[in-house]
Amino acid sequence: MKIYTRSGDKGDTSLIYGDRVSKSDARVDAYGTCDEANSMIGLSLSYLRREDWPEKQAFCDTMHRVQTILFHVGAELATPQGKEVKWQLTQGHIDELEKQIDSWDQELEALQNFILPSGHEASATLHTARTIVRRAERSAVVVKDELNNPLVLTYLNRLSDFLFVAARFVNKMTGGKEIPLRADV
Repeated sequence: MKIYTRSGDKGDTSLIYGDRVSKSDARVDAYGTCDEANSMIGLSLSYLRREDWPEKQAFCDTMHRVQTILFHVGAELATPQGKEVKWQLTQGHIDELEKQIDSWDQELEALQNFILPSGHEASATLHTARTIVRRAERSAVVVKDELNNPLVLTYLNRLSDFLFVAARFVNKMTGGKEIPLRADV
């Protein structure tokens, strides 16, 4: 099988089940933005070096699971309304995020101020992934009435919180410095 199909050369693409839509369709924007966030999460993990954080494997395993689920969120967004989603997002996936957020948050200092995306490269990149997920969420809201599964919006909302806490956790584990927002600039 070749990687290129030429079927999108005129500006349209296939949803799951073969329905053709414009590449500017809101669904395509939403799942494409999920793909962009997924890539940014992968980039962030590439910055974690053993010398920075010898026990990073559990964190990376958690992030790989999130990347897999985010890929499936994209598939949900690419499934036309009324069609069967082969691998559905569940409340359990959202509960997993919340449990991990709570676990990492217990190890972090309480926030006294807003913080600037900063610190270790992996942390700053996770902050970028968080903003991309927020954009994916905004794109998904545009098509919310066409979604087969309303949990897609909840998952994306919670994922941005998860990535914020993950970025802070990476800074703690790697010695990255959090920079508080200053009002006296």
